[in-house]
Amino acid sequence: MTNGHNVQGGFCMNKFGEFICKHRKIILVLSLILLIPTIIGIKATRINYDILVYLPDNIETIKGENILSDEFNMGAFSTIVLDNMPTKEILKLEDEIKKIDNVEMVVSTSDVLGASVPVEMLPDEIQDKFYKEGSTIMLATFKEGISDDKTLETIENLREITDTRCKIGGMSAVVLDTRDLSNSEIVIYVLIAVILCLVILQIALDSYIAPILLLLNIGIAILYNMGTNIFLGEISYITKAISSVLQLGVTMDFAIFLYHSYMQEKENNNNDDAMAKAISKTLVSVVGSSLTTIAGFLALCSMDLTLGKDIGIVMAKGVLFGVICVITILPAMILDCNSLIEKTKHKEIMPKFNTIKNFSIKHYKLTIIAFIIILPIAYLGYKNTDVYYNLDKSLPDTLKSISANQELKDKFNMVSTEILLLDKNIPDSQVNEMLEKIEKLDGIEWCLSLSKVTQLGIPREMIPSEILDKVQNARYQLIIINSSYEMATDELNNQVDKVNEIIKQYDENAILAGEGPLMKDLVEISDHDFKSVNTVSIAIIFIIMIIVLKSISLPVILICVIEFAIFINMGIPYYTKTIIPFIASIVIGTIQLGATIDYAILITTKYIANRKDGMNKTESIDLSLGTSISSIASSGLCFFGATFGVGAYSKIEMIGSLCTLMSRGAIISMISVILLLPAFLLLFDKLICKTTIGMKEVKF
Repeated sequence: MTNGHNVQGGFCMNKFGEFICKHRKIILVLSLILLIPTIIGIKATRINYDILVYLPDNIETIKGENILSDEFNMGAFSTIVLDNMPTKEILKLEDEIKKIDNVEMVVSTSDVLGASVPVEMLPDEIQDKFYKEGSTIMLATFKEGISDDKTLETIENLREITDTRCKIGGMSAVVLDTRDLSNSEIVIYVLIAVILCLVILQIALDSYIAPILLLLNIGIAILYNMGTNIFLGEISYITKAISSVLQLGVTMDFAIFLYHSYMQEKENNNNDDAMAKAISKTLVSVVGSSLTTIAGFLALCSMDLTLGKDIGIVMAKGVLFGVICVITILPAMILDCNSLIEKTKHKEIMPKFNTIKNFSIKHYKLTIIAFIIILPIAYLGYKNTDVYYNLDKSLPDTLKSISANQELKDKFNMVSTEILLLDKNIPDSQVNEMLEKIEKLDGIEWCLSLSKVTQLGIPREMIPSEILDKVQNARYQLIIINSSYEMATDELNNQVDKVNEIIKQYDENAILAGEGPLMKDLVEISDHDFKSVNTVSIAIIFIIMIIVLKSISLPVILICVIEFAIFINMGIPYYTKTIIPFIASIVIGTIQLGATIDYAILITTKYIANRKDGMNKTESIDLSLGTSISSIASSGLCFFGATFGVGAYSKIEMIGSLCTLMSRGAIISMISVILLLPAFLLLFDKLICKTTIGMKEVKF
């Protein structure tokens, strides 16, 4: 029965291959026509540059942000540093800023008493907090959210009407600079990746033209993937930056396999028949391996931080498009350019790696010993690698927003801002009592509320009504709390907990929103995701491999090999004292597992087939490794090339770190598979045979 199904399946695969070859002209024309809606889709897909929007909607801080936006038209705000500006100029600038669309409110200390009253008449506490070294600050609030297109446009307009004496800080300014920097680099990312992959492919393949065809094919798949992102509405800038190079690195081995298979089949068949058989072989081998890769990426969807879903879906689509294009468009390209490929053939430069292969088999016990020694060291580094969550740290200091935030920190000790939503009906005396307790906390610079202002001797009647209306409504009054602690640090997170503890004593429904609490939630959710997402990815890939390999033991061995490589890759920053961005610590393990497990599957499937054919374990592994090592090296080096250059070039550390870790991970996984996997197969051969369907009768 099984043989019948196999024959029928093989027949269908061959028919599919013949269909592709017969209609290759139509396929090429359709592939070009489909690029039109693809380009439209790419241009219409919105890119989001604020990671905080990926926090779950049900957490208290997000609810607070929604209240600020819906009831106070305060979707975001910026703090503006004003250097050596007279009061009259400040008030004039305020008027100009208020005219900008999307600006809801502008507040400075000059609003309190007006232009005619000197600064010296302000209460000492206000002077001490808001006037430093000839500088003061102004707060501008915006109707739309932090990363909304209108808000980013507002920041651009603010920069246009202000001069060098004004510096605009806040998250929206950071998001704008992130957008501009990312957009300026994205084309260079792709160019670097293509050039490095082209060089590697010229070494790995035997034709000068073939690498170009392979890259064109993957390029079309990348464009299709980017174009279909329109159905997601928007994607993050991180996804946009890494998805193209990652798709290139992950799916290139599919294209290499088809090309090699075609060249082998050409020895005994005409071009069309050879390609039909190559397509059939590619389908059989690629479908299984691509499933594990897709599963690895989809595991990211289990993250509470929905950025994982963003990356996961886009990359899973990318692998699927890669497979489709390799078995449809690439065969058409190769057949139509066959004569050109033959004319540009050259001697293969890629070595056969016989020395490495022989070492791997002959000295497998030494490899096992090295594994036992290195594993605890790698795992220690993996578990203790430091990460940072403050998004500012991933950007160059030269950016305008980073410079402004640094001046706010240096001159005014304003590092993070919290906004308290408090019941309006709580008496001023209780509010002031509460604020007194908050101000006694370590790291709290100041609190600002209507009750606080009136307590300082400024009558409520002197405060402009338009300001009063903006900071209170029928339900809430707004209180601004400023901290000198860095965002996403243990100090600030503990401070937020203490502030929450105090405010709940006066109003159990009070909500603490703002940058500090949001970043605290980001830290907590990310820590949870780090622990869960790798488990999910391992579980899904384990189940798929049980089905594909029909074995209980082999999936354990293969995952151990790649996880060992992951431990080394993620442990290196600990020993080099490198701090990596939090998102890298969450997703790299899953990406590396999903993207490189294919290397191990390739060797393992050949090992199983050879053992079933009657070879002993050493012969089987020798042949499996000998026929696979060049493909694994080509694939691993392409993955490395596609990501290494981006990691070295990018000025956005978050993107640079991700690509550096992926490139290094590809090489470490490649080495681990070539050296460690054969050692495990030799060591556990008996166990494998007893726990794998179809291998119980194999002789030892």
